[in-house]
Amino acid sequence: MIRLNGYYQGRRIIAPAVIADIRRGADQAHFAKAGYSTLPGWSYRTMWWVSPNEHGAFMARGIHGQNIYIDPQAEMVIVRYASNPIAGNVANDPYTLPAYMADAKHLMP
Repeated sequence: MIRLNGYYQGRRIIAPAVIADIRRGADQAHFAKAGYSTLPGWSYRTMWWVSPNEHGAFMARGIHGQNIYIDPQAEMVIVRYASNPIAGNVANDPYTLPAYMADAKHLMP
């Protein structure tokens, strides 16, 4: 539903302004001060992490490697259930984020 701009089965469930607010992200310079070395250029806003990649991807991130990665350009959503022994995503990001982007590029026409 989030990938489809708030629509579910052809019916609008979430207002366009809410989706636009999520995708807009926040101040990248402000986010950089948090020290997330595996997320350069990213931002965080309204519980969503917004990537600077060319597809405009964004994600919800949980602990122990759980996340929902949405790539609107590739029309792709990846939901990852995980139980990594390290709570933070720093152990997973160097592997999962490039893999998600590779999957997205593979799906592109």
